[in-house]
Amino acid sequence: MFEFQNPVWFILLLPWLAVVWAVYARRRSTGMLFTLPPGLPPPRRTWRLRLRTILPAAYLAGALLLICALARPQLVFARVTRTTDALAIQLVVDISGSMEALDFSTGRELRSRMDVVKDTMAEFVAGRPDDLLGLVAFGGFAVSRVPLTLDHSALQHVLAEVQVPRPQYDRQGRIVNEEDMLTAIGDALAVAAARLEQEDVKSRVIVLISDGESNTGVVLPEVAMRAVKALGIKIYTIGVGSTGPAPFRARDIFGREVIQRAQVTMDEELLQRLADETDGVYYNVRDPKGLERAFSEIDRLERTEVHSDIYRRHNELYARWLWPGLVMLCLALVGNMIWGRRLI
Repeated sequence: MFEFQNPVWFILLLPWLAVVWAVYARRRSTGMLFTLPPGLPPPRRTWRLRLRTILPAAYLAGALLLICALARPQLVFARVTRTTDALAIQLVVDISGSMEALDFSTGRELRSRMDVVKDTMAEFVAGRPDDLLGLVAFGGFAVSRVPLTLDHSALQHVLAEVQVPRPQYDRQGRIVNEEDMLTAIGDALAVAAARLEQEDVKSRVIVLISDGESNTGVVLPEVAMRAVKALGIKIYTIGVGSTGPAPFRARDIFGREVIQRAQVTMDEELLQRLADETDGVYYNVRDPKGLERAFSEIDRLERTEVHSDIYRRHNELYARWLWPGLVMLCLALVGNMIWGRRLI
């Protein structure tokens, strides 16, 4: 939508119109009518005569453009209130150390569980443009990375930056951030439920993706589950991988990257119980295709209406009026002073 931000400057049109009248009234009053004698050729219009006609018009046009520039023309993308069928979904992803397992690799490309989960979640987010989506990441503690929002581009940006914490060692070779490698499922559910509780929508869902067992945290998973159930929130759980040995990147004594197997444990019973108690569904996925199928089924959830106010910034257009106006005004002033010995 096109509009002027400061239309009060159009009051300058009054003196501008007065100048227009003065210029052309003066030209009419200084003219003289006469009849050419027979046989004389008609007078030629020299470039000086043409300039005397053009320069006042250029001066006035330049002044008009400057007045319009002062009024700040803008292309405004105003607030739009949109009503859509949508769902409030809190994505809760495990970033504990076991998510670095490479058992989801395809072909020669080594991909961790986290890589595949992030890609699949990104496709899920892209396919639900009208839903309120948020992101909670948890290892030894839970952090709300993105509150529930319709700004999915920001969510995608944050999701792409989610990483499994790297172990940090002290001088004695001991891990100093061991808690980051653990799994606090109860805390993650509590944070997600707190975010969803604030949203006035009919359907609220938590999608929990984990590959481990809850072994730390302030809130027990069972306590968080009861709170989620009391709020009427469904939990859809996705268990990534299974209990047993899984391949991981490692380095040998020479610093070379090698693949080693390590034991991982997943509490499928807990994930199944979380889903059953809240009328959700549990999915166990062991490859990228299985993860895609799980998200595809979740994509067919019920929907409800969400009213959203969308704001978009405006584009300033005054420069497109300012510079042509200045150029025309300066040329007209210089031309009038050189050839007409006057300002206008």
